[in-house]
Amino acid sequence: MSLFCAIDLHSNNSVAVIIDAQDNVVLQRRLPNDIEVIKAALRPFQAELHALSQAR
Repeated sequence: MSLFCAIDLHSNNSVAVIIDAQDNVVLQRRLPNDIEVIKAALRPFQAELHALSQAR
């Protein structure tokens, strides 16, 4: 399964969203701006993630 992730970066938190190829939301989570926390949230999907973008 192909998954795609976008991260909307704010001053004190980020919102990560993962969708599949049919635009179904697989994960939507507000996370603190801590790279280890963000990596841990995305880790279960690592093998299927094909793209990651940061919203600007």
